[in-house]
Amino acid sequence: MSGFRSTSSGLRGLRPAAFGADPGGARLERIRRSPNFANGAFVNPEGTRVRPAGGAALDMAKRYLRKEERALRAPAGSVPVHATTLADLARPPASGLRLTWMGHSSVLAEIDGHRVLFDPVWGERCSPFAFAGPKRLHPVPLPLAALGPVDVVVISHDHYDHLDLPTIKALVGSDTLFAVPLGVGAHLEHWGVSETRIRELDWTESTKIGGLTLTATPARHFCGRGLRNAQHTLWTSWAVAGETHRIYHSGDTGYFEGFRDIGAEHGPFDATMIQIGAYSEFWPDIHMTPEEGMRAHLDLQGGSPAGVMLPIHWGTFNLAPHAWAEPGEWTRDAAEEVGQAAAFPRPGEPFEPAGALPVDPWWRAVSAPVARPWRRPVGSQITSAEVSRPDVDLAGER
Repeated sequence: MSGFRSTSSGLRGLRPAAFGADPGGARLERIRRSPNFANGAFVNPEGTRVRPAGGAALDMAKRYLRKEERALRAPAGSVPVHATTLADLARPPASGLRLTWMGHSSVLAEIDGHRVLFDPVWGERCSPFAFAGPKRLHPVPLPLAALGPVDVVVISHDHYDHLDLPTIKALVGSDTLFAVPLGVGAHLEHWGVSETRIRELDWTESTKIGGLTLTATPARHFCGRGLRNAQHTLWTSWAVAGETHRIYHSGDTGYFEGFRDIGAEHGPFDATMIQIGAYSEFWPDIHMTPEEGMRAHLDLQGGSPAGVMLPIHWGTFNLAPHAWAEPGEWTRDAAEEVGQAAAFPRPGEPFEPAGALPVDPWWRAVSAPVARPWRRPVGSQITSAEVSRPDVDLAGER
């Protein structure tokens, strides 16, 4: 037995630091008491297929290997990154609310005198390894240190494109707090973040940080970083309420009916940050298409256009078979169809939802034309099944 323990210890010693740590002790006991934990794993609010069905693996591989599609999954030139400066961010927002999309799902939200950093990923790859894995398609808009002080870092879940070891390591020496889903605190402590700086929440739980109330709200996704996916860390969306403003960050999620309940409880929102990229017919339950993302935004706002939608989870990493610019184009179409205000900033471009919105389709300068397998009149709808079909007529390009 001593030899077995020694071998196990040696294997743990070879485990990459980026894998993080499994929850244990009092944290694991709290996880087991969660109403969202059953049969040894966290469960989704609706039935969810996390991975492609067995028969789809070959079709998925063929799709990824098609030469003509591979060329569309990355920009054709340099992505135009906004030259954000410390001075840009040092001036308080006139309206009290300013958002700066840093690429993918990373957003700096300045809300009612507080600074909230969602899912910060400053690393070169979203991977446990420095030499392999999806690489950034554009540089970070500015160094992490140039952001200035941040009151709280908010993490939606522990996948590599949302919880980034190099970024967390860079923040260890600061005094920022971390708001994370249940179980994710084990990773942070393993990487040197003090337990006293971690607010770890289950769905519907809230924490107060200064004048902000942060609530972990449900999402439809999954978790895992290492070779073994024990489903012992939760995934969340987040509602953040200040004295005057309210904002929402979806994290990663498939569409589900719970958006209406979140909106009724915590909305309406001045701005939502909604995942609209890395979708595929091979995993329809865990990521939203642009049409589904727009539907989620409307659900959160009580069913009618309101506030501003900021599309996230696109443009920075190649994580799905769709064309690189497709999420931006299709979200633009979806917003136009329902009359919803949407912002399309370049990475690093600050904007105030109450002011002039960035709406220039900047991606077109470095993208091939994006196919529109429909051309709908304003006010009409398209189903998510139609959006994800790869075989529909492409005559609607424009």
